[in-house]
Amino acid sequence: MGGWTIGIIGGSGLYALDGLAETAWHAVETPWGPPSDRILEARIGTTRLLFLPRHGAGHRIPPSEINARANIDALKRLGATDLLAISSVGSLREELPPGIFAVVDQFIDRTVARPASFFGTGLVAHVSLADPTCPRLSAFAAAAIEAAGGTAATGATYLAMEGPQFSTRAESLAYRQWGADLIGMTAMPEARLAREAELPYALVGMVTDYDCWREEEAGVVATDVIAQMHANAATARRLVEALATALPAERTPSPIDTVLDQAILTAPAARDPAVAAKLAAILARMTGAAT
Repeated sequence: MGGWTIGIIGGSGLYALDGLAETAWHAVETPWGPPSDRILEARIGTTRLLFLPRHGAGHRIPPSEINARANIDALKRLGATDLLAISSVGSLREELPPGIFAVVDQFIDRTVARPASFFGTGLVAHVSLADPTCPRLSAFAAAAIEAAGGTAATGATYLAMEGPQFSTRAESLAYRQWGADLIGMTAMPEARLAREAELPYALVGMVTDYDCWREEEAGVVATDVIAQMHANAATARRLVEALATALPAERTPSPIDTVLDQAILTAPAARDPAVAAKLAAILARMTGAAT
């Protein structure tokens, strides 16, 4: 057993937290290219935190161009044990109004233009993604939302779209029929890659709008999203503080910590050394290699 190191993937506003100690910035190099930005290391109580702005400082990277493999790899290299994603999302349900915080349970992936795996020709793996989020971290996140003064909904299904445009009305109505509750542009392949990296992953969706399924209303526009994002930011910062202080000092193992034991199919003698080298951080537990 050991302590918690929580990788926080979200907006730059989360850096303005009270009570941060032992802060340091890390510029991390990965075989997949550069992550979105430097990573802030800090500590609240006994919990070590690693903050990464998904879109880079100033929100300069669009959803389809986020280097999710580099982001996950970099957090893994810095010792993350678990990942909490905090994302602005649209609501596909009347009962999930703007301002509510929804903890995601499932995903529907409609992205098409993003590398979705660390593995490939030369080293093949198939991880289980039936339950793509970590129930333990998700429960801690839901409790932290309430402790931060927010309203938490749980068990949400997130529809990941390619973007960068928002949905058409026909798409928004179809996604409701599919059973999706939230819509966003960034959680996939992020959640897939977290699982391949053996990192328990939870996602808190901060609802900013109703997308465009309410046909009597105008469609969502970016300025409306930004306004609600600012309104949500203070609660998001408090929930990170609440989560960090509520976690037990010792982190007991999670089944997700060892999912690659049942996932890699390529025989050791048949593995491409160049591919294995790129996967050094992801496979470090199995190989004993330093990263």
